[in-house]
Amino acid sequence: MKNHFILSLLVIAMLSVSCITNKDIVYLQDKGTVVDSLAIKALSKPYRVQVNDILSINVKALDPELVGIFNPVEGVNGGNTSGGGLYFNGFTVDLHGNIEFPILGKINVLGFTVKEIEDKVERELLSQYFKETAEIFVTVKLAGLRYTTVGEVGTGVHTLFQDRVNIIEALANAGDIADTGDRTDVLVIRQYPDGQKIHHIDLTDIKAMQSPYYYIQPNDIILVKPLKRKALGAGQTAIQNITTISSILSVLVSTYFLTKNL
Repeated sequence: MKNHFILSLLVIAMLSVSCITNKDIVYLQDKGTVVDSLAIKALSKPYRVQVNDILSINVKALDPELVGIFNPVEGVNGGNTSGGGLYFNGFTVDLHGNIEFPILGKINVLGFTVKEIEDKVERELLSQYFKETAEIFVTVKLAGLRYTTVGEVGTGVHTLFQDRVNIIEALANAGDIADTGDRTDVLVIRQYPDGQKIHHIDLTDIKAMQSPYYYIQPNDIILVKPLKRKALGAGQTAIQNITTISSILSVLVSTYFLTKNL
């Protein structure tokens, strides 16, 4: 009986510390640190275009017919403004960092911001094709911010048609992290010219807003690991743990009396 009693105490001790608490699931907690709003602003730098990005480029002028050749034709369902339309009609950055633009040919855009690309395309058009009196206007946008989520979050590939998206917005769009997900060590797998790198961010700490990985980039992979509590098979709440403990104790007591009567 003594052994069963000790085993019961161990089970109860294990499960009593296995509940998921507010500290596990609340985002951006103040853990005694002061966040400088100026520092956060400084980290929110414009995105610079990478290989395999897709750009939406539109050229406007006083006379729309003059710029028709540069703009994809919109279909009845939105054409170049839809996700599929942007894939087929957008300008994909090749392995050398170039896009193939009508009339102008190859234009290198690797490492440029969208504003810098707008200026570059406009300069090339004015020098090779238009006169100043045409008053052309070029707009460049990323053809959606595409990212992937896996693990203890809504798994899938997602696209948001926004210029900037922080990691909390991205996770919310994917269905948010489950209570069993580890918010203290979220992995961001990011692509660079020399390959992929894995970065860590603690989303329960308000200092996460100062992280260079707080804002996601196209083609990021966000991986959320399970809490160790989940691996132990413990419940998420005290009620669930009490139910589990009651079941275990019932089995132990039944086993003890069956053994005693043999």
